[in-house]
Amino acid sequence: MHQMEHKANAIEKTLEILKCFIPYNEEMATFEIAGRLGFHKATTSRILRTLARNGFLRQNRKTKKFSLGPVVMELGRAVKASLDSNVVHIAKPYVDALRDRLGETITLEVLSGTHTFMAYIAEGPQLVRLAGRIGDIVPFNAAAGARAILAFSPPDLVESLLDTELQPITRNTITDRDELLRNLQDVRERGVSFDHEEVAEGTCAIGAPIFNHEGLPIAAVIVAGPPQRISFDMNSEMVIALKETAAKISAALMYDEEKVKGESG
Repeated sequence: MHQMEHKANAIEKTLEILKCFIPYNEEMATFEIAGRLGFHKATTSRILRTLARNGFLRQNRKTKKFSLGPVVMELGRAVKASLDSNVVHIAKPYVDALRDRLGETITLEVLSGTHTFMAYIAEGPQLVRLAGRIGDIVPFNAAAGARAILAFSPPDLVESLLDTELQPITRNTITDRDELLRNLQDVRERGVSFDHEEVAEGTCAIGAPIFNHEGLPIAAVIVAGPPQRISFDMNSEMVIALKETAAKISAALMYDEEKVKGESG
């Protein structure tokens, strides 16, 4: 039992040492790390040598100070690659749960380069005839999900996407660039985007953005249905549940809102 506790203690100390290099990975000497954590210098030195030997840390030959090593970078890349390639897999249970909660069709749109596409559809008990299928490209100037993503995208991406003629899909589709920019500002203030029969007549939708660990909008979750069943009231259960679901998916993608705000501030 004592040996198990000793091992657990050593593992915890190792993890605390690695976390010392967050967030800027500044080089630190053994005595600095030991002093910061309140660890014995000999214990700290032994753990540092082990981490360096296994590539988790590297030691500057001149200063003898330590910083994070290549293995940590590989782990970070593995996590990022997993999140980027598994957005649909990660989001699916949350999308399904929202479908069950609202009893409406819920879709997932994912950003890919300069367009978004419909990546997943959770059909509600009352089938909705959507203007598209899985894999279809979604127009930025009309679809609720695409506009939710666009509203929170970097300005240069917005400029590049809007540097073209906006095509009408229905009589309600926004085709004026200035009007669309005003709409995107409204989306940023509300946190959701509204589609008033702009993609298909007889179908309304609400979209909420999904953010990745870098704070970038990479997808959106959407509730769609006939006008009489879609509530654009910001205090409605539909809007609240949609925003909650988008936040849960973002958290699963390791989005930290407070951290992102702190870095941008």
